[in-house]
Amino acid sequence: MTWQRPDGRQPDQLRPIRFQREYTCFAAGSVLAECGETKVLCTVSVQPGVPRFLEDTGQGWLTAEYRMLPGATPDRQRRELMKLSGRTQEIQRLIGRSLRAALDLQALGERTLVVDADVLQADAGTRTTSVTGGFVALVDAINHLISKGELAQSPIRHHVAAVSVGLLEGQPFLDLNYPEDVGASVDLNVVATEKLELLEVQGTAEEGTLPRPQLNQMLDLAEAGIQSLIAAQRQALAS
Repeated sequence: MTWQRPDGRQPDQLRPIRFQREYTCFAAGSVLAECGETKVLCTVSVQPGVPRFLEDTGQGWLTAEYRMLPGATPDRQRRELMKLSGRTQEIQRLIGRSLRAALDLQALGERTLVVDADVLQADAGTRTTSVTGGFVALVDAINHLISKGELAQSPIRHHVAAVSVGLLEGQPFLDLNYPEDVGASVDLNVVATEKLELLEVQGTAEEGTLPRPQLNQMLDLAEAGIQSLIAAQRQALAS
């Protein structure tokens, strides 16, 4: 039996991707990132100073916060106020690690960039959309600092994007939506640069095991998806 995608896409086809830049007025960079029905507002704020462990090193820092709004899913989710769930903490650390890897932190200087990823609507892939959209917002924030004369040149070293791949009925599929994410026997999230240098691979075999040849197939599919996402980032940033 072959899995039939609910939205009719080919196995190697991304959902429609869109970046609406300058979506809000006050953040140094802001992007509404849409991947199919998943919509994430990514903003980047600039704060003076760095965490204590970096003081007087001349090095900057980037950190991230991730939240899912109560109405982002069919059933209202409670706001996370005093205590963050393990899932939320894990995702925001992933976003922070991924986007820090895009920067020369020494060239950033002693300032902190805070990336906020707020999920307005969730149809799976919120963490990967947060990374991919967060990078576009990061570029805009850096350009804002350059335009104000606070940076002489961009500390961005390379593009970063992320995508999911799932195994359904034994076949790999790119960029899962919610029904596919729920039904997948293996779910893989991949973060990489434009040179396809891997920054992070998160994978779980929900049922049974994952043979190495299938893992290779999934990584190949992820690489192709990341190349398409980075092309979309470039197009958005050039507009």
